Amino acid sequence: MTGKRRVFVVGVGMTKFEKPGRRDDFDYPDMAKESGTKALQDAGIGYSSIEQAVVGYVYGDTTCGQRALYQLGMTGIPMYNVNNACATGSSALYLAKQLVEGGMADCVMALGFEKMQRGSLKAQYEDRTNPMDKHMEVLMSNHDLQASPITAQMFGRAGIEHMDKYGTTADHIAKIAYKNHKHSTNNPYSQFQKEYSLADIKNAPMVFAPLTKLQCCPTSDGSAAAVLCSEDFVKKHNLQARAVEIIGMQMATDLPSTFEENSIMKMVGYDMTKKAADDLYRKTGVHPSQIDVVELHDCFAANELITYEALGLCPPGKAGELIDRGDNTYGGKYVINPSGGLISKGHPLGATGLAQCAELCWQLRGEAEKRQVPGAKLALQHNIGLGGAAVVTLYKMGFPERQSARIQPRLTAAETFKCEPLFNLIEEHLKGSGKAIAKKVDARFGFKVTAGPGGKSAFWLIDLKDGATSVVRDGKDKVDVTFTMKDADLVQMMMGKLQPQSAFFTGKLKISGAMKYATKLQSIIPKNMTIKSKL
Repeated sequence: MTGKRRVFVVGVGMTKFEKPGRRDDFDYPDMAKESGTKALQDAGIGYSSIEQAVVGYVYGDTTCGQRALYQLGMTGIPMYNVNNACATGSSALYLAKQLVEGGMADCVMALGFEKMQRGSLKAQYEDRTNPMDKHMEVLMSNHDLQASPITAQMFGRAGIEHMDKYGTTADHIAKIAYKNHKHSTNNPYSQFQKEYSLADIKNAPMVFAPLTKLQCCPTSDGSAAAVLCSEDFVKKHNLQARAVEIIGMQMATDLPSTFEENSIMKMVGYDMTKKAADDLYRKTGVHPSQIDVVELHDCFAANELITYEALGLCPPGKAGELIDRGDNTYGGKYVINPSGGLISKGHPLGATGLAQCAELCWQLRGEAEKRQVPGAKLALQHNIGLGGAAVVTLYKMGFPERQSARIQPRLTAAETFKCEPLFNLIEEHLKGSGKAIAKKVDARFGFKVTAGPGGKSAFWLIDLKDGATSVVRDGKDKVDVTFTMKDADLVQMMMGKLQPQSAFFTGKLKISGAMKYATKLQSIIPKNMTIKSKL
């Protein structure tokens, strides 16, 4: 199809996600009014500018979408109600994008909400075929049913399948939940905002092994909304500084492998996600390694683990290594679920996809406050629903030259990595002698620095490959060798107070990648560098 128009998100808003029934004043029209009003205010436009609307929810009678949006205004616009299981919110976003992209409207609102019952999800109708009957057949043909929630059994079994196939462990799955609960402490919209130790995660009540309660998302009440518009609308209303472009969006449904290969991983959507992601990367020309921040569907921690591989964030079977390297959190290659994810933020089914959209727009604008991913430029969203639908989306700033200057907190000396001045000095040195060094070395060196301020980690890339001479913090290019050290130990080694060999054999220096490049480390440190005085 030719003639597709660019589509931008110019406003987002959401409610705090709540435990079902906790608030008396939180019926779905109340939620929708709050999230919709926030999205309009964020865009700086009135409801009269909205030409069409798509509303997603799973539990509710017909035309709840109209009843919800009538709180914002009654302008007679077309409205569509969407139900696509847990992918409902992103499905509403997908349809809204198509309306703008296809020229049917210049400004569309996508809104999702859910008012849920307490406890695990269950079937609502007993007098007709359950849409999950084929999925249940796959589960029951391979395993005996247990007295646990069905979805926990499905995703728990998917995790076990990955463990049996690739050697990952229950600890890897627990580490994902630990990370997401930790991330949520900085998210005021999150249902849970408490940090737990890894022991707390593992020792919580068992739902279905290996998944404990703290590795499963809760049911939630809440709403989220987004305002989408065309390029003409953006420019007419001077919204370039805040416009986040949807550069690609793909939806996939179940493939024959879901039911024919007796794989629980595929039954819960691995191949759906992979197809949507592969199509997205092919159509946009984006490689997964270019992505900075990800919001993905962690309904259970095991699903986050298998989704790393389905999205191409790591090769098949390597999710455990990604987790062990810390490449799913701040200081690593990606920051995954900075919002806290479904596990901690909550999962009101119709709102989840749009809450993910809101988080990523805030991240790209530099407005995510304490959970801000430094320098985030490219964002990936993943939302899945059993039955099934998988939606993946890529975002970037649409007019970066017009973006408002990001206000970053000023770091005090106590908040700065001790090694940072060292890398600055190496960068200065390479400006003079870098070409000769690059010709001799021809490699990319990665430095993963741990135990920094507040226990944080960071990554520096020294690129001396193919004539390059750069030092980049949080660089994304593939490196030939990676050195992992604590901040203080790295400084000691660079100052000559700790010999590399001694650091390696005492475990203070860890090396991964091609060892032949490790021996060239000394080549990139100028012998006459007055590190001690400058530090």
